[in-house]
Amino acid sequence: MLTSLNLVNAETKGTNSTIVEIAVANEDFSILVEALVKADLVEALNASGPYTVFAPTNDAFNALFASLGVNGVDELTKEQLQPILLYHVVSGEVLAKDVTSGTVPTLNKDAELNVKVKNGKVKINKSADVVMTDIQGSNGVIHVIDEVLIPAEKAKTKQATSGGGC
Repeated sequence: MLTSLNLVNAETKGTNSTIVEIAVANEDFSILVEALVKADLVEALNASGPYTVFAPTNDAFNALFASLGVNGVDELTKEQLQPILLYHVVSGEVLAKDVTSGTVPTLNKDAELNVKVKNGKVKINKSADVVMTDIQGSNGVIHVIDEVLIPAEKAKTKQATSGGGC
């Protein structure tokens, strides 16, 4: 897996490829691309940005599908995919050398990432590892992660759906 990701990094460094074009050019991101298309987010991520994208690999998506009991993107709706995919995107370009521990807002306005930097390694939400950094695009940067990040429901939403309250 990392061999082809390394090739994409080497081939696209210094090019004018957008984040989406880099993802399309790499088979390890084919499920991510399929999800972006279904969620109608391709045009948004082809915009000038800049963006920082934490991009899950196909292996990460397959693990998510197995845990959800679905066979793939086809079994998920645009409404289910959009908040998940937007949760992987941060406004602005943040290179690996500039990443610090803390809470980071995402393009999913209802959810933030919890980033932890320890011993030169980056972990997101206590479980996803950043496995490759700084794949440079013309409109931002991609950091590859080994897990699909799922935004937690807000406490208010959980309370309302569980009948909590007065």
